[in-house]
Amino acid sequence: MSPRTLHLNAFLMGVGHHEAAWRHPRTDPALITDVRHYRRLAEIAERGRLDSVFFADGLALQGDVRHNALGTPEPLTLLAALAAVTEHIGLIATVSTTYNEPFHVARKFASLDHISGGRAGWNIVTSAGEAEAHNFGIERPAHAARYQRATEFLDVVTKLWDSWEDDAVLRDRNGGRYADSGKIHAIRHAGDHFGVTGPLNISRSPQGHPLLVQAGSSQDGIEFAARHAEAVFTAQQTLEDGQEFYADLKGRLARYGRRPEQVVVLPGISPIIGSTEREALRLEKELEDLIIPAYGLAQLSQMTGIHLGEDDLDGPLPDVGVETEGAQSRRRLVVELARREGLTVRQLLGRLAGGRGHRVVAGTPEQIADQIQLWFENGAADGFNIMPPILPDGLADFVDHVVPELQVRGLFRTEYTGRTLRENYGLDRPASRFAATSGERHDLVVAS
Repeated sequence: MSPRTLHLNAFLMGVGHHEAAWRHPRTDPALITDVRHYRRLAEIAERGRLDSVFFADGLALQGDVRHNALGTPEPLTLLAALAAVTEHIGLIATVSTTYNEPFHVARKFASLDHISGGRAGWNIVTSAGEAEAHNFGIERPAHAARYQRATEFLDVVTKLWDSWEDDAVLRDRNGGRYADSGKIHAIRHAGDHFGVTGPLNISRSPQGHPLLVQAGSSQDGIEFAARHAEAVFTAQQTLEDGQEFYADLKGRLARYGRRPEQVVVLPGISPIIGSTEREALRLEKELEDLIIPAYGLAQLSQMTGIHLGEDDLDGPLPDVGVETEGAQSRRRLVVELARREGLTVRQLLGRLAGGRGHRVVAGTPEQIADQIQLWFENGAADGFNIMPPILPDGLADFVDHVVPELQVRGLFRTEYTGRTLRENYGLDRPASRFAATSGERHDLVVAS
């Protein structure tokens, strides 16, 4: 067997993951809607031979715009632009199953996969926020109901991706046959949430299915990931928690006929990098000094489901009570962090400002690489979701100083070896589920 290969994804967010990044002199908040900024970030990530770049997304304004640089571009639109200026880097976008329709999503990701030559990935979310529901004129669906819809949504999307067989397109100019309609299939899906006839109106894409990514760590989320996901973005604060999540997820795969190597687990890490440890800690302190407590309190209140004010800053986190219908796994992580380390609310805000529950590590490139290697070699990760605190400098520092250290240790590639995102993640290309069937013919009809 060949040695395991570390996988690295660059999670890109505005001018940095730290909530005060926009106030730091090494960033420019005017860039958050500038495509040239994101093009530069994608080029830096590709220079480092990273597997992919990823953009999160929400369908409501997240937080108080008075105190944070909010309003980034819609990710699928942005990734289509980045596909034109990159050759190897994977392109992963978040799209919700709660406020979209399967046909739209299937078509958009198949299009991105064609445009990029096989580099598209879909981060599947169910949208936990109440504000998102209100933007669509409904009440937020219950947690379990969101995952039930998501399961059927994904089933419809993959059927649509499969509706064209790999060799359906003939391009036979002399014979006058562009496609073999016997290899283009109706899906005729009729379920609890969706009724979709199909087929998709674009041919099967280079990867067959764009890479499927999932990020929820609730029990419903882990089960969904075990059944469907090929890469999992997750958040753990300790090696022991990382090992527990890793073992739990990988242990569930067999019931769905899957092998451990078919799912790549990528915990989030926000590396604050300095040429010395003192320099890294100084940057961490500079960012912490720029935190606006009112913003953090509002975010923490939304995350925990309790109202927090300035009078609570120097006391412990109050009892958060029962579970909410929101982001359950992140809520538990935050509460456990506060309890385990005896943090005041003010201290907790400082810990959350850099990664919103993801692990923040300040140190030299060697120290960052040590932590990555520790988790990778001890059953807690297959790679990492890199969350630079400031951009572009934080990503450039990681690529120029941490990546070479990982390469010297034999943990990370020195050149791309695959053509598609799936190939770089070491994952197989799925076969069309309709390939072995005769199917109904679908001759081309132009609607007027």
